Parts: sequence; C-alpha cells; structure tokens
Amino acid sequence: MPSATALSHTVSHDPGAPEAVAVDPALVKRAVKAAALGNAMEWFDFGVYSYIAVTLGKVFFPSGNPTAQLLSTFGAFAAAFLVRPLGGLVFGPLGDRVGRQKVLAVTMIMMAAGTFAIGLIPSYATIGVGAPLLLLVARLVQGFSTGGEYAGASTFIAEYSPDKKRGFLGSWLEFGTLAGYIAGAGLVTLMTALLSTDDLVSWGWRIPFLIAGPMGAIGLYLRLRLEETPAFAAETEKAESVRRKVPLREMITGQWQALLLCVGLVLVFNVTDYMLLSYMPSYLTSELKYDETHGLLVVLAVMALMMVVQPFAGALSDRVGRRPVIAAGCAGFLLLSVPALLLIRQGSLFAIALGMGALGLLLVCFTAAMPSALPALFPTRVRYGSLSVGFNISVSLFGGTTPLVVTALIGATGNMMMPAYYMMAAAVIGGVAVWFMTESAGRPLPGSPPQR
Repeated sequence: MPSATALSHTVSHDPGAPEAVAVDPALVKRAVKAAALGNAMEWFDFGVYSYIAVTLGKVFFPSGNPTAQLLSTFGAFAAAFLVRPLGGLVFGPLGDRVGRQKVLAVTMIMMAAGTFAIGLIPSYATIGVGAPLLLLVARLVQGFSTGGEYAGASTFIAEYSPDKKRGFLGSWLEFGTLAGYIAGAGLVTLMTALLSTDDLVSWGWRIPFLIAGPMGAIGLYLRLRLEETPAFAAETEKAESVRRKVPLREMITGQWQALLLCVGLVLVFNVTDYMLLSYMPSYLTSELKYDETHGLLVVLAVMALMMVVQPFAGALSDRVGRRPVIAAGCAGFLLLSVPALLLIRQGSLFAIALGMGALGLLLVCFTAAMPSALPALFPTRVRYGSLSVGFNISVSLFGGTTPLVVTALIGATGNMMMPAYYMMAAAVIGGVAVWFMTESAGRPLPGSPPQR
C-alpha cells in the first residue's frame, strides 16, 4: 500500500466524476528508473548475444559451415522465446494478484542469474555436447523470467504516470532498452577491436555475460525500494479482488479483442526491433561480408540517434495520440523497407548508415508509443496478466524468431531482400491493429481513476 506521502486525492469539480489521483513526482521518477534499468539489463544480454553470435557459434556449435553455426546460435536465441508465454502465464496473473513490484523483483533476479550463468559455461571443446545443452538451459531461464518483465515494467510505469504524460514517461522504458543494447554492443565492439579472434573465442566472450551479476544486484536494490502502483493499490482495496485470484479465462477469453490487437501491435514492434537491432549486425557480417567492427559501430550510432529522439517521440504521442505515431511507423516500414535495405546492400559506410538510420527513426515510432499504448488495452484488474499473455505469444512466435527465420529464408531462397519483405509484412499486420485500436492518450487507464 502506498505511503501517505506517495499519493494524494483531489476531489473532481464534477460530482459524478471519479476522484483524481496525484502521484508524487519523485516517486514517479524512481519507478521509471527502476523499470527502465531492468529492461536495460534484459536487452544488454540480448544485445551481447546477438552481436557476439558468430563467436558463440564457434564456442558452442563447432562446424565447418559458418551458416550452420549461426543458425545453431540463433536457434538457442529463439528457444528462450518459446518459454516466454509460460513465464507470462505464471508472472502475469501473479502480478495482478500479489503486486507488480514483487514480481518485478523476482524477474530481475532470474534474468541476472541466467545471464551470469552463460558466462560460466565450459566450451564445447571442454565438455562436448553438454556445453550447448547448458547454454540452452540458461537461455530458458532467461526466457521464462522475461515472460513477466516487459509487461510488468510497462504496466508499472503506465500505472504510475499522470494521464497527460504517460507517453513521455513510458518512452523511457525503451530508452533503457536502447541503453542496454548500446552497452552490450559497445562492449562487444571494444572487445572485437582489442582482442584477437583466438582470445575472443577462448575467454573474451565470457566478460559481457559475467557483468550481469553486479548489474542485477543494482537493479534488484532499486526495485525493492519501490512502492506499489496507485492503480494496483486502489484495486486491492476492493474486498473481492483481495479474496480471490483472477481466473485465467477472464484474462484471455474475457479480453480476446484486446489480446488480438496486442498481438498485432507487438508483432510489428518486435519484428522490426529484432530485425534492426539483433539481426542486422550478423546480416552485415555473414551475408554481406562487411567488416564486423565497422558494422557494429554503424548500429551503435543508429541506436544513439534513437535514444536522442525517443523522449521527444514519446512526448509527441501525448500531444497527437498513440495511433498517429504508431501508424506513421507502419506506413514508413511498408514504403521504405526496400529502399533502406538496398542502401544497406550498396555497401558504402554512408549508404549503410543512411539506410540503418532511416529504419531506426521509423522504429522509434514504436519504441516511443508502445509502452504507453499496450497497457491501456486492458483494465487494471487483469492488465499485467493479459498483457503478459498477448505480448509474449506475439514475441515468441514472431519477434524472437526473426533472426532465425530470416537467416533460413535467405539460405533457402538466396534472396538477400528477405529482411525488407519480412518487415513489410509485419507493417501491414501492425497497420490493421492500429486501425482497430482506441486512442488512449490523455485518458485514464481502463479501470483506474484519472491520474495527474
């Protein structure tokens, strides 16, 4: 239950309107920082895994075929996403029952433990087939924990934010994502530049994963200091909500329309996200034979650009609405994916930077607006659980499998434009979802009182 200093209530001038809730700005900032740090840690791991995928293939999947190594590495990457829905089914309903803060502390511990464990696994040359099996186990732990992470973190920020600033404050969640990616990619780039290939394969690859230990301890400390969100606190004051848990049927079948919209929105969000930030470095190196270090530096620069634009785009979604911002991203990917990839394939540093930069700015339309748009699809009573189910099903089927599917499609067809076609298909699905979604900017969250 929030402390007396955390919240205050202001009676509305309209006797029939619900009472508005005022949240302490200092508490809001602390909540945003803690949620964003957890997201940063999650994507630090994913960024490192993606950017060092070629090296991990040599360590855990020895083979004379580099494409087979890369497919095996991305296969382990995708495996974590197969258990994300299970994590969502566990952590989501639990977050609606016992509280967002408690569950987010647990997911932080599990994420840190899974990432740290990867750094301790012996190589294939040391223990044989046990090495890739242990890698798979660690990835499954990570996937299970992240099943409750994004939905919980976005719900946490959304339920703390004033209605008129939810887009701006929610955008900092994905700011954390980009910060984690930059930290992971920057570390891999530095190691690639400083270490020989032999040193990187023998011991250097472990360093990024071992860093997760202290990062997780810091994140856990911040999350344990948080208070529960005002929306959840108000919900638990209702005796019925306290006495019984929300049936899973209510979270799914009772919210089926919102769940379909969530799946469509998350699909375009994550396919484009993983394509640009996770797959493109390997595409530049493995498919286009581009210099690995320069390719990573281009992606780092694109992410830095996205971080600069991110808060402004979030604030824009508060002014013009979530729907126009997300729709602009869908239209952009539909029209510009092919030209952007043609620029990237042209091969010069300027052309690659221009193509990647264009895709990065389009992706900001999603990273800035989605953290506030997705929680607003569901009422408070089932928000964490329903969002976890919809988000993780979509990410598991379409987002996390993007590197694996696109690599396989290129291998099967020989068509190097597959990444563009894949993003265009996702943009069409996302556009349909935007058409049917209700605008939520400046309005109270469903099932919650106005918040200022």
